[in-house]
Amino acid sequence: MNNIAYLLALHSINGLGPIRLKALLDYFKDPKLAWEASGGELKKAGVPQSVAELLMETRNSLDPQKYLDEIKKSGIKWMSIFDDDYPKLLKEIYDPPVIFYYKGEILKDDENAVGVVGTRKMTGYGRAVTKQLVEELVLAGLTIVSGLARGVDAQAHSTALENNGRTIAILGGGLNKIYPPENGQLAEKIIDGHGAVISEFPPDYPSLPGNFPSRNRIIAGLSKAVLVTEAAEDSGSLITAKLAVEQGREVFAVPGPITSSLSKGPIDLIKLGAKAIFDAQEILDEMGMGKVKSSKLKVKSVEELSKEERLVWECLENDTLHIDEIGRKLNVKAATISALLIKMEIKGIVQNLGNGNYCRK
Repeated sequence: MNNIAYLLALHSINGLGPIRLKALLDYFKDPKLAWEASGGELKKAGVPQSVAELLMETRNSLDPQKYLDEIKKSGIKWMSIFDDDYPKLLKEIYDPPVIFYYKGEILKDDENAVGVVGTRKMTGYGRAVTKQLVEELVLAGLTIVSGLARGVDAQAHSTALENNGRTIAILGGGLNKIYPPENGQLAEKIIDGHGAVISEFPPDYPSLPGNFPSRNRIIAGLSKAVLVTEAAEDSGSLITAKLAVEQGREVFAVPGPITSSLSKGPIDLIKLGAKAIFDAQEILDEMGMGKVKSSKLKVKSVEELSKEERLVWECLENDTLHIDEIGRKLNVKAATISALLIKMEIKGIVQNLGNGNYCRK
C-alpha cells in the first residue's frame, strides 16, 4: 500500500481497531486521505465522534514521516494486510490485523505452526509435558507459536530454541515494551535467527489486561492447531483455544492429574470436543505430518546407565517422583539417590522439576 507513513499514523490512534481501520481504508481508499479528512468526512466513514476528535488532535502533534522514521530506527519492521507476504493463515480469520509490527523473520515454513499455550503458574508436570511435546513437534519441523508469558508460554519458546527450532512470540503490548520484562532475553534469542516477535499494537503501546484476548486471536490465527498443556478453568489460554475453534483450527489438550486445579482447563476443553492427546505423534497424525523423530543421544545415554541408575530410571517410568519416594521404593538413602539423579540429569535423561521432584526427560 502507498503512503505507509499515514497508515502507521492512523494505526497509532486508540479506537481504530482492525475492523474499524479496514472500513476507514475501504472508504477513503488512501490512508493519506483518511489521515487528512475532516470531522464530517470521518463521520460519514463511520468513525465515532470521540475517535475522530482524537485523530484530528493527534495529527496536530504527530508527523507521519517522522513517526515512520522513528519506527525504522528502533529496528522494528511491519507488514500490512495489503502485502503479498502477509501470513496466509492469519488473513483467513474474521478480524486480521490491518498492520502488525515485528522483529526477526517470518518465513513461509512458519505456516506449519502449532500454538502452545497454558497457565502462567506452571507445575512440574506442566513443565515436563510442555517440554516433551514441544521438543517432538520441533523435531518434526513445526514452528511453535505462543505468547511470551510466564509459565507454559516461556517454556514452549525456550524448548523450541533449545532444539534449534523456530518459534514466534505474540505480545500483548508494543515491541518497545517487552512484557513480562524478565522474558526480554528470551525475546532477543527468538529474534536472533530463530523466529519472530510480533505485536499488532504500536511500538510504545503498554501491555494492558484488555490487550490479551486480541493477542490470543493472533496466536490461534497463525497456527494450524492449538495445544493446551496445563491451565486452570479461567485461564486466558482457554480463550485462545476457543478462538482457534471459531477459526476452524484443531485444538488439542493434555489430560492432567485430577488432583490438580490446573488440569481443569484441558478437561473442560476435552468435554467441549478438543482432542485428548498423550504424545506429539497424535498431533502430527491429525495434521497429516510425518513421524516424531526420537533423540539418539537420549537412547544412547539410557544404554550407558549403571545398574543403580537404571533402577532409578525404571522407577520414573510412569511417574514424577520425589527423591525420598524413589529412595523408599529402592530402599536406598536419599543422598545416594540424589547423587544418581544429578549424574542422570547431566546425561540429559531426567529432569529436575524443583523441590526434589524428578521425571524422565
